Amino acid sequence: MSSELVSFQAYIDGEWCDAASGRRMVSVNPATEEAWCDFPDCQEEDVDRAVRAAHRAFTEGPWATTTPVERGRILKAIAAALPEHNERLARLEVSDAGKIFTESTGFQKFCADFFMFYGELADKAVGHTFSVPFPGIQSYTHRVPMGVVAAVIPWNNPLWLLSLKLGPALAAGNTIVIKTSELCSAPLLEFMKIVEELVDIPPGVVNFVTGSGEPCGRTLTSHPLVAKIAFTGGPATARRIVANSVDNLAEISLELGGKSPALVFPDADLDNAVASLMAGVFLGSAGQSCVASSRAIVHEDIFDEFLERFTSAASAIRIGDPMSTETQMGPLATEGQRARIQSAVDSAVTAGAELLIGGKAPDAPERGWFFEPTVLLCRDHSLPIVDTELFGPVITVTPFSTEAQAIALANDTKYGLAAGFFTRDLGTAMRLTRAVRAGIQYVNCYRLGAPMARIGGFGDSGKSREGGLDAIYEYTKPANVWINTAV
Repeated sequence: MSSELVSFQAYIDGEWCDAASGRRMVSVNPATEEAWCDFPDCQEEDVDRAVRAAHRAFTEGPWATTTPVERGRILKAIAAALPEHNERLARLEVSDAGKIFTESTGFQKFCADFFMFYGELADKAVGHTFSVPFPGIQSYTHRVPMGVVAAVIPWNNPLWLLSLKLGPALAAGNTIVIKTSELCSAPLLEFMKIVEELVDIPPGVVNFVTGSGEPCGRTLTSHPLVAKIAFTGGPATARRIVANSVDNLAEISLELGGKSPALVFPDADLDNAVASLMAGVFLGSAGQSCVASSRAIVHEDIFDEFLERFTSAASAIRIGDPMSTETQMGPLATEGQRARIQSAVDSAVTAGAELLIGGKAPDAPERGWFFEPTVLLCRDHSLPIVDTELFGPVITVTPFSTEAQAIALANDTKYGLAAGFFTRDLGTAMRLTRAVRAGIQYVNCYRLGAPMARIGGFGDSGKSREGGLDAIYEYTKPANVWINTAV
């Protein structure tokens, strides 16, 4: 392996280590198409060691007797330290996944908020007392941690998605094995270096394994000692994970993708609607966000004006070096992803979609997996691209004439993660939030979040929720106690 590569190790049972096989994987910078780092290609043996270390730490180590207040202090210490490492982590995320630096630094600040929130939440898991029909008997419930958590983290926004899982898992008293994405492992491993220097967490409580879905991910999610699986990613992988869990009957949380509609009504503030959808599908993430506003459903009375404004704004987006503060949109994460999006756009045009702007790699930069902001007019909402999550800078635009038609179009999808509604009419907004089946709903805004808000969807967008005040309950189970007070 080239000495120029930055090398990372896995973190198992309190030690930095290579895979037992000695195998390594290489990460390529999406903006330069050059290999820049390598990391262990963990196999079954490595994953088994990590899970057993986590189980041992849960059942035998000092972690089992830590109080919720102590666990909260650890998470709050992590939150307090993250801001000074903001740029250090962001640079790694830019190199590994191609995120633009300005967005990545913003998300690192966001991560600190989440760790602080879960630190404050650690001692808030409460049980219940209740009356029972037996003289001299009292009964109540209390919350107990589940055990070993297997967390599978995708490559987009990895540190934030890590905070969504690691924060409540530790707050609740679990131990955890984190499988990083082979496309973006570096920032998560660097995060653990920071944590290790900062707080005293017993060996085995937190473990990081790196590698591919097969065998690393399969071994982790099917391991008999895993009690809970927390996965963020695509529906196809989620279905394999559900099949894997047949072996351990683990609890599963699935936060998956989406094909989120944005409904724009005649009374909408068009400047706000255009700006919100630009941020939702193009700016910063290049559409590589599970809540991307990739389906614009626009009233026919303002359809032409909206298209003119939106395509004009999209055409002016600055594409380039993700480290530059002038850049508004960076590259896609992989060459294969760009090829898949190109094929989908070409097929849509052949099937009848009208390409308004974009639809190809830009002339500049010459290197890197960039793709132009792309707008497709799809009067036929049944075109496959309208309900295909591309995870790229592509939006379809479809007109509607009535509120009922808009709702029907919005719900005409196998997904149900997010939706945006742009209208000044409060009654319209309230009806839409009830009628459109989406777990995250935005009114006159888009792509916002906070630790106290819930994240999750319906259908192929997942079957669970993350975040919010109930997060502590997602990582604990109730135990019921019966006490005979007569003896």
